[in-house]
Amino acid sequence: MSEQSNDDDRRATTGDAPDTTGDAPVAASSATGSGETGSGQTGSEQTGSEQTGSGQTGSVATAPVEAAAVSDAPASDVPAEAAAGERPAGESSALGGLLEPLRTSITASVVMLACGIIGLVASSALVLERIELALDPNYVPSCSINPILSCGTVMKTEQASFFGFTNTVLGLPAFAVIITTGVLALGRVKLPRWYWIGQTLATTLGFIFVNYLAFQSIYRINALCPYCMVVWTVTPIILVLSFRQALGRGRVSTALRDGAWVVLVVWYAIIILMAGERFWYYWKTLF
Repeated sequence: MSEQSNDDDRRATTGDAPDTTGDAPVAASSATGSGETGSGQTGSEQTGSEQTGSGQTGSVATAPVEAAAVSDAPASDVPAEAAAGERPAGESSALGGLLEPLRTSITASVVMLACGIIGLVASSALVLERIELALDPNYVPSCSINPILSCGTVMKTEQASFFGFTNTVLGLPAFAVIITTGVLALGRVKLPRWYWIGQTLATTLGFIFVNYLAFQSIYRINALCPYCMVVWTVTPIILVLSFRQALGRGRVSTALRDGAWVVLVVWYAIIILMAGERFWYYWKTLF
């Protein structure tokens, strides 16, 4: 009986052992599974971080390459201004510059208006004197002061009718335009650059004609017309004012503006010296 009881006890103990042993693999498996799961997560995190790091490194490395590719790309033939719908700078300066309204200083406006009025008065006087001389060949114009200062002597020459009619009528419309310009400028009206360029070109033609008449009077006719000399005096002033206003901006334009007055003074000096030297035989009798 005792042996049988001992055997039962061993069996009971042995039977419990498998249960305990059977639980161990489950626990180990659970522990192993949790360990594998944890290592898997850790591995994935490490792998993800490595992938993320490699991705960042790749993007950083790629950026200079892309920048280099952009810098090496051929420039477009279309200007940036044109691509943006804007007018190129050269075209803007060429077209927009002509249409640009320009403000004239008060001094320049007053001087131009005064020159226009003086020129118109002198031209009107010449027209009236020429009409009187045409009606009466023996008429002595009011500007015939002496043998040298004599309008009548000049008016009877071929040079006084260069275009087939008396030159005196040319000043009437010309100085009327100058007066209009002076009034508009004095009224603070901004005239466009093309207007000043046109007036400069027209006045240049008048100035060339003045030089022709001055040469003919001094060296061919041997007489000076006082009213004509008034026109000679105001015409280059109008030319300089128009020329200065027509110029654009920049160093060259500034130099030309300043130099125009110097040229004007030099021109006056040349005309005075020419007339003084040519008629010195008479001028010295007046002293």
